Amino acid sequence: MANKETTGKLKRKASDKRGNQGSPQSTGRWLWEWVKSLSVAVLLFLVIRTFAVEAFKIPTGSMEETLLVGDFLLVNKAVYGAQVPFTGLRLPAFDNPEPGDVIVFEYPLDRKKNYVKRVVGLPADTLSMKGGRLYVNGVVMAEDYVQHIQPNGNYYDPQFEWQRHYLAGKVDPSVYRPTRDDWGPIIVPPDKYFVMGDNRDNSQDSRYWGFVDRRLIKGRPLIIYYSFDKSTLRPVPWITEVRWKRVGDVIR
Repeated sequence: MANKETTGKLKRKASDKRGNQGSPQSTGRWLWEWVKSLSVAVLLFLVIRTFAVEAFKIPTGSMEETLLVGDFLLVNKAVYGAQVPFTGLRLPAFDNPEPGDVIVFEYPLDRKKNYVKRVVGLPADTLSMKGGRLYVNGVVMAEDYVQHIQPNGNYYDPQFEWQRHYLAGKVDPSVYRPTRDDWGPIIVPPDKYFVMGDNRDNSQDSRYWGFVDRRLIKGRPLIIYYSFDKSTLRPVPWITEVRWKRVGDVIR
């Protein structure tokens, strides 16, 4: 008799448990837990993207062969001090841009666009270029990452005229006529940086539109996490034309 009562109680408990699992209260609790988990995941993603690491895509060939069109980068935003959204405040920086650093920054003439270039001049540096060779404080730079695809394409461009306001020494602004490969010397102002693309003959950089303000610098690229050849005519190139050898490359 006792065994029958015990068995009946166990069956009722199991039945109640199954009933509770399918009840509206149980479903609501499960939905609430799912919403909380999703909210935490989204919040963590936004925090990491805002203050730590952000993805960036290379849109042009101005940094070839260092970076190619179709490269996708992870950018360290914390190193130079990430900006707090909707404010002019920045978190403390771990480092400052140095000559040779590849950086991502807001394009000074259109801050909705992000550019990637290499730092070649720091505040107070005197810069010039002669025959396509870069001089910093009178010393010619050994830039093994630079390529010249149009060495005979030196030309004058009205965009270079901004340089007249920053000329160093005894250069007469009235006769100054800068070209792509011959310009300067100019002095970099405080809190400004001079940047150039590694593909020197095919790069719209500081030679054309001026210095980059420190507050516009967003971060330093870390690695290439994905890359594909966009120039191919084959279908779905993001699958068929993956550059596997570039994936995981550290950017220098």
